[in-house]
Amino acid sequence: MTPTTLLELLAEVQRGTLTPEAASKRLATLPFEDISFAKIDHHRTLRTGLPEVIYAAGKSPQQTAEIFARMAATGSDVLATRATPEHATAIHITHPQAFYHPQARTLTLRQSPPADPIGHIAVLCAGTSDLPVAEEAAITAELFNARVTRLYDVGVAGLHRLLAVRPQLLEADAVIVCAGMEGALPSVVGGLVAVPVIAVPTSVGYGASFSGAAALLGMLNSCSPNVTVVNIDNGFGAAYTSVLIARGRHTAP
Repeated sequence: MTPTTLLELLAEVQRGTLTPEAASKRLATLPFEDISFAKIDHHRTLRTGLPEVIYAAGKSPQQTAEIFARMAATGSDVLATRATPEHATAIHITHPQAFYHPQARTLTLRQSPPADPIGHIAVLCAGTSDLPVAEEAAITAELFNARVTRLYDVGVAGLHRLLAVRPQLLEADAVIVCAGMEGALPSVVGGLVAVPVIAVPTSVGYGASFSGAAALLGMLNSCSPNVTVVNIDNGFGAAYTSVLIARGRHTAP
């Protein structure tokens, strides 16, 4: 349930094309729908402006498909992260139009009418090995109706590659930077832009990278004051926060 769909529902009641009883039935799942193994928060968009998202890891394909179907039934866009091909197969039985992005491990269903993007987010990654996390961030931001510019393989080992895309960086309302190894890229980007930089440490690197812990600590100790950090491999969380930042820059008070 989004603000737009709620207003449309109330307008139908006002026009007399929908009975109050029928409208009440549609609203019966607010603020959440209890399906025993999950409580689906259909009310979240009304509170926060962004919908609930399915974290598929740890859920069976059948559980994920059931949650996906209940969320889709409201007419809203649906996103599932950390989805496997098995999750995708189960969801495609009832929603063949859902799109599976294997690299990003996401499933998306776009049901809302086309709208002009709100805000501009640049998504960077240091190397090609960071693409799964970067794509999770980019796809999430796009589904949440932000304009996304992808700037990939621009790590500090070849600094000229980053400087070559600086004009595109300067157009963004927020920048997401995904990097593994020593995690140096966000600090460099932070010194080039006047907007928030969301750093995402990735679990990419040799043994002493400790599956992303080295990059995480490096980013937390960044000398660029406009850099903030999310958890290891959390492209989704970086996108969610960046979308809110971008919307805030383009939404009148």
